[in-house]
Amino acid sequence: MFSNYLIGLREGLEASLVVCILIAYLVKTGRRDAIRPIWTGIGIAVAIALGFGCALEFGSQELTFEAQEALGGSLSIVAVGLVTWMVFWMRRTARHLKSELHGKLDAALQMGTAALVATAFLAVGREGLETALFVWASVHAASDGTPRPLIGVALGLATAVFLGWLFYRGALKINLAKFFTWTGGMLVVVAAGVLAYGFHDLQEADWVPGLTNQAFDISDTIPPDSWYGTLLKGVFNFQPDPTVLQVTVWLLYLVPTLALFLSPLGFGSGPRKPAQPSPAVREKA
Repeated sequence: MFSNYLIGLREGLEASLVVCILIAYLVKTGRRDAIRPIWTGIGIAVAIALGFGCALEFGSQELTFEAQEALGGSLSIVAVGLVTWMVFWMRRTARHLKSELHGKLDAALQMGTAALVATAFLAVGREGLETALFVWASVHAASDGTPRPLIGVALGLATAVFLGWLFYRGALKINLAKFFTWTGGMLVVVAAGVLAYGFHDLQEADWVPGLTNQAFDISDTIPPDSWYGTLLKGVFNFQPDPTVLQVTVWLLYLVPTLALFLSPLGFGSGPRKPAQPSPAVREKA
């Protein structure tokens, strides 16, 4: 449940901040007349994301077991790829998100109502589709026959909307760079579990071999139905009897991805210092 709460919070807050930045800029510049097209674009984006999520959930129920596992495994891999790209992109651009959105909004204001709707739709729609896909994959991986995964997502989204409202009202100051770094790192850990479970789905669909080749089995030590087993599954998508392929995929994704994500290289921690002149140059000066 916690992993799904984290997904809802992280993705929902990103979308909420985008909405707050757009609306606040229009209010600040005296263009309240443009707020309605912005909300129209946001509404369309949310409706499409919900429709996409419903299509994944109800459409997959009409498939055979093997087809469901193949679809779930394939989409889990796609979702992890998208989320990985997203957390790296947000880590790099969080400091400049506001100025980037302001520039797009200025251009849309000059082009008219349709451009405003399109700007809001594109700004929120991408987040919505990514969230719907990753939430579906995560809930599918952590499903335990209870509504707890969906409740976790709903609580995360509700928290994100509330924090976004506080941010808009000026009652909350958020260091976006640090927030997206820490939550992005935790999301990489969640994504590793989703990826491993996705490959397990492909094994059950008989698309990938090795279903009976277990790496270990600690079900007696950590029973899946125990409170701590449920907690580990809910947070990390932990499985007490994974296959060798699951463990291999989990390690090959988590270790290099997390190390690269947390590394300061390539993210630009600050302006570079000007190069110092050589001793020969200083002597001539």
